[in-house]
Amino acid sequence: MKAVKAEIIAVGTELLLGQITNTNARYLSQQLSYLGIDVYYQTVVGDNLNRLKQAIELASSRADVIVFSGGIGPTQDDLTKDALGEVLGRSLHIHAESMQAVEKFFEGRDKPMTENNRRQAIILENSDPLPNEAGLAVGVAISQDEKHYIVLPGPPKELQPMFENQAIPWLLEHVLTDEYPIYSKMLKFAGIGESALEDALLDLISAQTDPTIAPYAKEGEVTIRLTTKAPDEKEAMSKLKAMEAQIRERLPDYMYADQNITIEHQIIQMMTGMKLTLAAAESCTGGLVMQNLTTIPGSALVFMGGVVSYSNEMKEQILNVPHELLEGENAPGAVSEEVAEVMADQARLLLDTDFAVSVTGVAGPGSSERKPVGLVYIAIAERDRQTEVFKLNLKGNREAIRIRSAKSLMYRLWLRLKQRENEQLAAQS
Repeated sequence: MKAVKAEIIAVGTELLLGQITNTNARYLSQQLSYLGIDVYYQTVVGDNLNRLKQAIELASSRADVIVFSGGIGPTQDDLTKDALGEVLGRSLHIHAESMQAVEKFFEGRDKPMTENNRRQAIILENSDPLPNEAGLAVGVAISQDEKHYIVLPGPPKELQPMFENQAIPWLLEHVLTDEYPIYSKMLKFAGIGESALEDALLDLISAQTDPTIAPYAKEGEVTIRLTTKAPDEKEAMSKLKAMEAQIRERLPDYMYADQNITIEHQIIQMMTGMKLTLAAAESCTGGLVMQNLTTIPGSALVFMGGVVSYSNEMKEQILNVPHELLEGENAPGAVSEEVAEVMADQARLLLDTDFAVSVTGVAGPGSSERKPVGLVYIAIAERDRQTEVFKLNLKGNREAIRIRSAKSLMYRLWLRLKQRENEQLAAQS
């Protein structure tokens, strides 16, 4: 089968004005690449009918698959379906099932439905509706003249499930009909940057192996997606697991999961299995560590609670950090190895847990205690073991430093738990 070329058209004047970031284009490019569809172009166009029609005509001249995001809401400037209908010569009409979903939404909230909400149930003549699991606006998929068009909503929380659950099956049925099914596997890494990870696997990536290897980074974590095509799942899994084994052998201290979960999720699973409990004390991260942990279902079995000791007074009064460590001519200060250690120890004692973690640092934008932005200390306390403290020198803005501090702390905790697992296995053998 010949290569399938795609173009993404993001619709919305707010994108052109920089009021929101076009995260949908990145997501769709990644997802289409997993399917073996190459994205050659990305276009952003405002809420203008004529310019949108021009963008569609240009995309149709150079791509096989055109994917739209946005412009299908209830207002008069939501024009994606109108423009596509005019270009393709297709009329628009209300899709009955989608209209029922819109009406049911308003009935359930005891609010009158304004007439413009009917626009969210519009589809093109002889098109396939794509139900919206997380919103009201129905999507559309349609083929004409060997071109394929997929219209998705703008909000990522609506676009992503619609693409994965509706658009991908449609593409497999209407576009990728001659291909073997595509299988993929996610590998998750922490404690290593994307460039260092890529360098460790450069020969495998450069060789364009089967399965293919695609790394993607976000703050504090890196994901690798392994992708292969095979006639059946058994053969696909055999290839995926063989490649996973090669990667795991090279990066055993960084690969924390062979599925698409966060490192916090993995930690909760490990600690649940080992019947261990955890507490936390945070300063510069302001509760981010605890937030990340408590979003995980089942975290209540492990995480007992914590303290956001943002001020020195809280560190003294709640965590019993000695005043002489915090203030005074020779005091190491709140951002120090000594204070991080006491915070972790006292959090563990306060909540009587097996483990406790702490973080204190300078997130910026200004320095604190004459210490540079990005200087962070994290600590891990464990019952009947010496508390470990780690010094970090992080780069980035305030939010990046907070996220990287929290993820670095979780990475160090995962390493400690992994070590504990290995010790238990050695004792049993």
